Amino acid sequence: MISRRNIRVKVMQTLYTVSTLEDNVKPGEPQKLLQKHFDQSKDLLQYFLYFLSEVASYAETDSYNRSSKHLPSTEDLNVNTKISGNELLWKIKEDAAVKSEWERAKPEQRLDKELVKRLYIQLADSDAYKKYIATPSRDAKSEREILDYLVDEVLLASDAFMSHLEEFYSNWDDDGEMIIQMVKGYLQKPGSYDIGQFISGEKLQFAKSLLTTVLEKDTHLEEYIFPKLKNWDSERIASLDMILMKMGVAEFLYFETIPPKVTINEYIELAKEYSTQQSGQFVNGILDNIHKELVQQNKLHKTDFKKA
Repeated sequence: MISRRNIRVKVMQTLYTVSTLEDNVKPGEPQKLLQKHFDQSKDLLQYFLYFLSEVASYAETDSYNRSSKHLPSTEDLNVNTKISGNELLWKIKEDAAVKSEWERAKPEQRLDKELVKRLYIQLADSDAYKKYIATPSRDAKSEREILDYLVDEVLLASDAFMSHLEEFYSNWDDDGEMIIQMVKGYLQKPGSYDIGQFISGEKLQFAKSLLTTVLEKDTHLEEYIFPKLKNWDSERIASLDMILMKMGVAEFLYFETIPPKVTINEYIELAKEYSTQQSGQFVNGILDNIHKELVQQNKLHKTDFKKA
């Protein structure tokens, strides 16, 4: 589900938070902060699925409200509620893991019902929706396509929905792309993964090991970085750049199945995205020099990751 890139981001964010706490870090606190980041991502995923289901299910509410008018029209009495019975939608609602997450997180407390109504109306006015309800029968392809349309052309295209997510989930900017991929994957095959187990045991171990290694080997990692800074004042280097370089060197030295090229490329991209304009080139230069030195000194011991 979650990629190693996203894991590195959350380790980076945890290390940055820890660096701001100075000497007030309690034992086990960094690990708790890291877990909190993963929990926030899981909450965002379950809420996105919940909101999606609420918009699709609003057809029933719309039908009831219109038929309850004092003088309902023929159109009011014949609202098509096909999407409320969407087979894919019901697989989501009946997924034990999803239901458990909704019971735990209580997403209904954050729901903007007026926004749900507005987005449903937008969906109902679309040609894609009219085509969907014009066919009485159901098939797996059309059931999935209308929900894909709801995600891509209604929810993600709505500034109001984006603002709604950002209001409650500060991690949307970091996790949005990943969450969308997860939602799409889930719509392809509901129940294909347990959203309660947001991160696998193997990946969680990687995250914890990377965090712990950087914290425990901090001084040792600096011994590789500082000599390469030459004309740079280490105290003026962006704190995120230093964190990313320490993470990169830690992967060189202590994570034998990760190819060095992968490590360097990952931290270049993270530096570009999260630090300064010059950070990508700077981090690239430092990590590349350290990598070459480790190779020359025969200190780089990697296992063939394809066999690992």
